[in-house]
Amino acid sequence: MSAALLAALLTLGGCATTGTAEGDDPLEPFNRAMYEIHQPLETYVARPVVDVYEAVIPKIGRELVSNFFGNIGDLFSGISGLLQGKFDKAGDDFGRVIINTSFGLGGLLDFASDGNIPRGGEDMGLLLAHYGVGPRPYLFIPLLGPMTARDGVGLAIQSYASPINLTDNDVALRNTLWGADILNAASTGVKASDAVGNIGLDRYTFIRGAYLQRRAYLSGDKKFGHIELDENYDDGYSTPPAGNETETKTEDKKDSTP
Repeated sequence: MSAALLAALLTLGGCATTGTAEGDDPLEPFNRAMYEIHQPLETYVARPVVDVYEAVIPKIGRELVSNFFGNIGDLFSGISGLLQGKFDKAGDDFGRVIINTSFGLGGLLDFASDGNIPRGGEDMGLLLAHYGVGPRPYLFIPLLGPMTARDGVGLAIQSYASPINLTDNDVALRNTLWGADILNAASTGVKASDAVGNIGLDRYTFIRGAYLQRRAYLSGDKKFGHIELDENYDDGYSTPPAGNETETKTEDKKDSTP
């Protein structure tokens, strides 16, 4: 499962609800079938691979890998923020990339976070949302986890344009980097699954609701299909979209007007 889901699951205290109406998931029978396929793949493939990865690579090594791919994520966040006109976020992201690439051994060390430079938290899916691309349908992809069609396209764009592909002349290096990326993502996915735990609810519905609410929050949508976010919704993890605070204060003022 994705880092986005992990962030949502770790901050469910701000959620208004974790359910969705039927209209938000028109492919639910297919998605539930994919979820049933995902569970044994996670148990018998992803989790053993992650266990070996964490046993062989010390924590500091895993942090270096996470920092490296986080630096690539900051680059795409900066591009997304710039194209959305979120210049403060873009400036922070590009600043992070410059600092961590130049002084952090190509992004292996995260000096920018030590300097309290925040991550913008943008991506290509949010860029598409900014320009009016709708999110539907919701999808659950085995080993990848929850996403929308819009986020899937955004992920494909980032994968295609990734700086990793600049190493095409060195196939071994390119494959090693992609392998490290997959292991890093799998480790995050296993943590997301552990965060869900035995919640005593329909895990599929719980995961879907958590993911969709967070993406709606990040895209600045007060409503995602049939999910209505409480005006005080905050995932406690990400920088909220610009303008949400102003909109909320305006709504509160209207409500208090006699």
